Amino acid sequence: MAIYNGSSGSKLLVDAVQSVVPMKPTEPRASTQVEVSGTHSSTFFGRCFHIVMCYNKASDEDSGWVAAGWIKESLSIALSEQPLLAGRLRRHDDKGDEDLHIVSNDSGARLIEARIDMNLADFLDLKAKKDEETKLVFWEDILDQNPGFFPLFYVQVTNFKCGGYSIGISSSLLLADPFVMTSFLKKWANVHKSLVLKADVPKMPTFYLPNLRNSAGKTPSLLMDSKTNKCVAQSVIFNIPTKISNLGSDNYHNLAAECILEAEHIVGTKMASNFSLYVKKPDEDVRVEICPKEKLIRKPTSIVNGFTYASSWDVLGADEICFNEGNKAAYVSCWINSIFDEGSVMIVGTDNEYTSGTKIIVTFTAE
Repeated sequence: MAIYNGSSGSKLLVDAVQSVVPMKPTEPRASTQVEVSGTHSSTFFGRCFHIVMCYNKASDEDSGWVAAGWIKESLSIALSEQPLLAGRLRRHDDKGDEDLHIVSNDSGARLIEARIDMNLADFLDLKAKKDEETKLVFWEDILDQNPGFFPLFYVQVTNFKCGGYSIGISSSLLLADPFVMTSFLKKWANVHKSLVLKADVPKMPTFYLPNLRNSAGKTPSLLMDSKTNKCVAQSVIFNIPTKISNLGSDNYHNLAAECILEAEHIVGTKMASNFSLYVKKPDEDVRVEICPKEKLIRKPTSIVNGFTYASSWDVLGADEICFNEGNKAAYVSCWINSIFDEGSVMIVGTDNEYTSGTKIIVTFTAE
């Protein structure tokens, strides 16, 4: 088994790694283009969004092993409705980054089952949780040379000694913005609860890991290495109630400049000299541009009149994500990973049952 040590001395043991594919083959295959421009950089491959949700043991039958077993089935159902989450990046030819697509080829999301040698209560009592938090999510950097080999969506279920457990999510920003991802997680959690509550399902899931271990009770060694960044960046989330349409690149640059300036004032720090600009409206391709901050020209605009902002991820409503009926999360944490000397700005249009309008997420580098 794989073992990771933290600065507090706790150990994380990884017992299983599985792929979860959509319940039925995706036909026709969906595809989203990733348009990349600006100064050449592959750092946008490493940008991801993390969520950690911790749950107390709800009953004698409840555990992370049980939750992970049902997740194997419920996630498969949910992915049938959002097959791009189980897809991969692909280049159509050798032209480079400008010809990237995310294709719903059913390669699968990655499911990690792990355990940590500490109690959930002790984790919750920690004043500085980030070293431990980053062990509760898994991420592997996407390599520029072969991006098609790497999952874009990870789920890690971690068992604490007391019987409590966490569900950690990692998702590439190329795949989904935090609002789209949270919307998917809420729908998936509802699928999960409906599946578990069905009268004709067995008490234990088919994919219950303790029953699948070999006869000696040991788990085979796993060769894996999480690249989860322990440096957590500060983000400011702006909300513009109206949808923004028909904006060219100059206007997006202007909007980014407006929000960067405001965010710098809010958090009391400066944006890095370079940042990745992500632009995504519902049902449209993803545009990524590596922008030097010094080239942004801020022009007067009325676009952000009446906007609101938050420096907390509470606006996502991730605390409402409940995989076991009545068992709300005891702790929720969200963050966008930090990349050395490069910030990010996401301009995303949202239009779903949970939120609408335009969101601008300004993320700084970790201090």
